[in-house]
Amino acid sequence: MRRMNMPFDAPLTASPGLHWRNRFAALGPQFGTRLQATPLPAPHWVAHSASAAQALGLDAHWLPSDEALQAFSGNALLPGSAPLASVYSGHQFGVWAGQLGDGRALLLGEVDTPHGPQEIQLKGSGPTPYSRGGDGRAVLRSSIREFLCSEAMHALGAPTTRALCITGSPLPVYRERAETAAVVTRTAPSFIRFGHFEHFAARNQLDALRQLADTVIDQHYPDCRTGAAGNGNPYAALLQAVSERTAALVAQWQAVGFCHGVLNTDNMSILGLTLDYGPFQFLDAFVPGHICNHSDTQGRYAFHRQPHIAYWNLYCLGQALQPLIGEPAAVHAALASYKTEFPRQFMGRMRAKLGLTTPHPAEGAVMDGILQLLADQGVDYPIFWRRLSHAVAQQQFEPVRDLFADRAPLDTWLLSYSELEALTGKAPDADLMLKTNPCYVLRKHLAEEAIAAAQAGDFSVLHTLQTLLERPFDEHPDYTAQAGFPPDWASSISISCSS
Repeated sequence: MRRMNMPFDAPLTASPGLHWRNRFAALGPQFGTRLQATPLPAPHWVAHSASAAQALGLDAHWLPSDEALQAFSGNALLPGSAPLASVYSGHQFGVWAGQLGDGRALLLGEVDTPHGPQEIQLKGSGPTPYSRGGDGRAVLRSSIREFLCSEAMHALGAPTTRALCITGSPLPVYRERAETAAVVTRTAPSFIRFGHFEHFAARNQLDALRQLADTVIDQHYPDCRTGAAGNGNPYAALLQAVSERTAALVAQWQAVGFCHGVLNTDNMSILGLTLDYGPFQFLDAFVPGHICNHSDTQGRYAFHRQPHIAYWNLYCLGQALQPLIGEPAAVHAALASYKTEFPRQFMGRMRAKLGLTTPHPAEGAVMDGILQLLADQGVDYPIFWRRLSHAVAQQQFEPVRDLFADRAPLDTWLLSYSELEALTGKAPDADLMLKTNPCYVLRKHLAEEAIAAAQAGDFSVLHTLQTLLERPFDEHPDYTAQAGFPPDWASSISISCSS
């Protein structure tokens, strides 16, 4: 394994315009292992996000260069970076898994950007001390899914890590079958997870636990030291703030129909970001109990269980922070905000989907009514909301009625929906609905089509889909198929933790 004091075969000479800070690396060796990526043979470009590059302040002329290709494939060291793999622990499928860590990811470091400090990480860059016998590689299939979904979620307004680019290679990687390797470069203000805190708490390394918590507070939650939350206890305030951010995140997931698939504590962001896109899926038909992860045999991470699981994970975080917070009652008080913030955030999201701008006591029954009706008849979730948006704009509801095999319950619901106008004194805001209910989401069959083409050497399908997902609320008349119903074969797509 190549170490930091060993030169790369292809050192960089040009500057991409990045100014490095590397505050996580400065925490010390308890937090990870400094090392270099394993070089990726014969790399080539697959895709990049101009939006993510702009957010980093990257030189637009440098990004397509061969030097950028080598840097984001793990073959060259960006001047000023300090690569490391971080160590953490966690609960996986509800069971304590012990030490985990970045088994196939490498944090290049942290850079100053026009939008504040951002960490840059390679995923699929080879083995680390935390790979647990794995090869540390990612395959093209999973890399495309993460790239597309993280950028799609950003465009939907959901807090998420970003994906800067994908590079590919003919290097064979073996999962369920032989595939080719790829590296995703992703960014976030921080990749610190609940599992980082669990790691030090489980080992009773309280100095490191406090150092980590202080770092997170000082860099990301400074109000925790000065605000009223937590009764003046900054660590209790931190737990409350993370609980509220997580509540907002999961409310967004539930509203848009996103199923993460593997909500282990080591996949939970301390900043309330969507993290680690693996066996995710956007709902086709509205099935509340939908399980998107083939590996989730017990349905622990089914769509409708996500709000509960998020709280369970926050409880684990609270247990890890208890040595700093003190009394268990203070931990429970900090966690309590989740139980009020999630329904508030979810109601706000659903209110916007219905075009309602004024809260009213009757809205809950209307929201519950349509979700139950969608579930009862297995109606396509994104298409329903988009058609409803157009129906409100045009006052023509027949296309919505066409989605239901039994129209009578829908007509009853539409009457209750219209009665809200009389109760609130305001008609549903069609423009708000069209900006809230996307025309395009990353359905699993769309990702599968892009992957199949890319595996055959054709990246055009991926690039077209990326363009649509970057503007998900816009109508694209030439691409109506990508906004339409999934084909019959989509139901046979199996997605697991290796996806």
